[in-house]
Amino acid sequence: MTRYVSLAVTACLVAVAGLSFQRVFGLGPVLPVALAAAAVPAVLCGLLSGPRRKAPWPLWISLVLTVLGWAATVSLTVLRPALSGGTLPQALREGVLGSWKAVLTTLPPAPAEPELLVLVAVVVWPAAFASAELALRTPLRAAPALPALGVWAVALPLGVDGPAHTIPLAAVSVVLIAVLVLVRADGPDAPVPWRTLAPGVPAAAVLGALAFAAGPLVPVAADPYDPREQVQAPPPRQRDGVSPLDRVGGWLLSPGQVLFTVRSRRSEVERLAVLDRFDGVTWSSTARFVPTGGRVPQGPGPGGRHEVEQHITIRDLPGVWVPAPDRPRRVDGLPVVVDPGSGALAAAEPLRPGRTYRVGAAVPRWTAGDLAGAAIATGAEADATRELPWGPGAERPPVQLAEFRKFAEAATRGAGTPLQKAAMLAEYLKGYAKYDVTAPPGHSYRQLDYFLGEGRRGTPEHFATAYALLARTLGLPSRVVVGFEGGERAGDTVRVRSGDVVAWPEIKFDRLGWIRFNPLPDSARPSKRNDGVAAGETEQNLEQAQKAAASQEQDPGSGKTAQKQSQRPAPAHDSPTPWWVFASIAVGVLLLGYLSAVLLAPALRRRRRRTGTPATRIIGAWHQALDHLADVGLTTVRTLTAHEVARFGAAGIGAEARGHLGPLAELVEQSRFAASPPGQRAADRAWHHTDALGRLVTARAGRLRRIRRRLHPRSLRGTAR
Repeated sequence: MTRYVSLAVTACLVAVAGLSFQRVFGLGPVLPVALAAAAVPAVLCGLLSGPRRKAPWPLWISLVLTVLGWAATVSLTVLRPALSGGTLPQALREGVLGSWKAVLTTLPPAPAEPELLVLVAVVVWPAAFASAELALRTPLRAAPALPALGVWAVALPLGVDGPAHTIPLAAVSVVLIAVLVLVRADGPDAPVPWRTLAPGVPAAAVLGALAFAAGPLVPVAADPYDPREQVQAPPPRQRDGVSPLDRVGGWLLSPGQVLFTVRSRRSEVERLAVLDRFDGVTWSSTARFVPTGGRVPQGPGPGGRHEVEQHITIRDLPGVWVPAPDRPRRVDGLPVVVDPGSGALAAAEPLRPGRTYRVGAAVPRWTAGDLAGAAIATGAEADATRELPWGPGAERPPVQLAEFRKFAEAATRGAGTPLQKAAMLAEYLKGYAKYDVTAPPGHSYRQLDYFLGEGRRGTPEHFATAYALLARTLGLPSRVVVGFEGGERAGDTVRVRSGDVVAWPEIKFDRLGWIRFNPLPDSARPSKRNDGVAAGETEQNLEQAQKAAASQEQDPGSGKTAQKQSQRPAPAHDSPTPWWVFASIAVGVLLLGYLSAVLLAPALRRRRRRTGTPATRIIGAWHQALDHLADVGLTTVRTLTAHEVARFGAAGIGAEARGHLGPLAELVEQSRFAASPPGQRAADRAWHHTDALGRLVTARAGRLRRIRRRLHPRSLRGTAR
């Protein structure tokens, strides 16, 4: 009976470990796959070990049958939708071999597609089979729990940054492992030790509760290993070869074309594309798009945000770039890939008229207080957005770079902080050039030199790219964003037209992320170009912060403003972990180590006593019997003979013990003094009597008394010597 209880416990243990994949897919999709993959192998192994069989079937038979069962179960539960378009071998090949890379190139939670969920079955099923076979074929108590730990080792790295928590599952695993050890205490073929389980299961539950409570307090100094960083995701398939920035001029010349509609109570700026790489001729995107199942990771930003939900319907918007507010959190109804760094969205296929999707976003709400004392961002990403390339095929820097740098320094003369530089540059461009939708498009070095030097008339394309280029000459990390602002509102629906297109630059600040600046003249305001509303609360706050920073007074000789800014208290970092947390963890580790030692020592000692020559095994069985007798109070055994110990021990336990202690004492005497050494059968008989004696002692002394004795330090060395 113990073997079947062990199989049930191991199946539950592996199923709980399989549920840790919820950080990859979510609990709903993983639950049926993990339960089926954990239960079916345990049932197969239980049937093959039948109640009338003294030993399980040969391992190779179990292995063949479980492979067939795995193929049938997975094809019916996970890959059934994929079979409609191909054969079972093709579905298994594409799902099993392709699921690994597909999951590693998808930010959790991954979409619950059959080709991805098959990974759960691939990991959980072999672990359940291995656990069941270990429970049937080995006397080691905790060995069947090892495959479940292997499932954890696979699921945790794949679920890094996943939205779910696995601490409750880990606590349940601790409880199940303790129950498994208690069930298998007397071997896989012994009766179920109900008297052991009665006090042991509550103790295991308390241990699991302690693990659940201690989980959030464990300090982790380093970032977890993320295998996705080692896998390069392919870029989205770009069917549209025209950059959104190159379309700005054409859209402004035909402003009445409806590109998409937005149904929402609140008007927001819709972002389309983020362009952060400049090669001297054009701006392009370095976005690393990955599938995310519609979820967009949260980026850096201020503490203030407001939630927005929009229903967007595509009309005549070409390309694959998907419009959405900043910053989207969830996209439903449209398969998209996401750039985790910028939050930009792209469709897997070119957008078609009539396509509708829902997007939820948490739009940052910037204020002047958020930007006070802000420092420029550092790191590899910021360094890349400061680059000023010479241009395709150029062997020397273009002559315009020196002029651009002089222009930027003159526009920001007197600025003491990076924020002042960014704000003053935007304010300078506002009054320097005029807004003109008929200006010839282009944003290369030569065209921007003409815009700043002679033309001084341009579209949002010219103002945004000129600002981003000038900011880089000042050492500010910059990029260009193309989007839409305003629109024609009718009730809850806004018709976004081609004339609502706008481009703006952004500067990256430390701990705040990318901040939008507006270098466009007031004549280019959305409220003056169409029937839509003016800039929202976020844009108004940015305008106020930009003007406040640009108009700050400063003494050029003394640099008082810069000094005041440098004296501002830096934002508070996370407070260090209190000392009592480390002290509690240290005490917990010591207690756990001591409990592991006192509980494992008897098991290791018993295992050591069972090995060796027949004579050594008989002496080991006798020492094990003395440990049992110590539980009922017989501890002074050094001066007694084996038969005297058997007589006193039988009197302390009962008449039934005499039938085991007497033959055991006789075997001990024969192994010591007989002319011929004992055989293996004699050693097996000795351990049979010892095991039976242990059950009698447990029935008389009680499991709690034996546990209390094991907790004493002397249990580490044993009773007999």
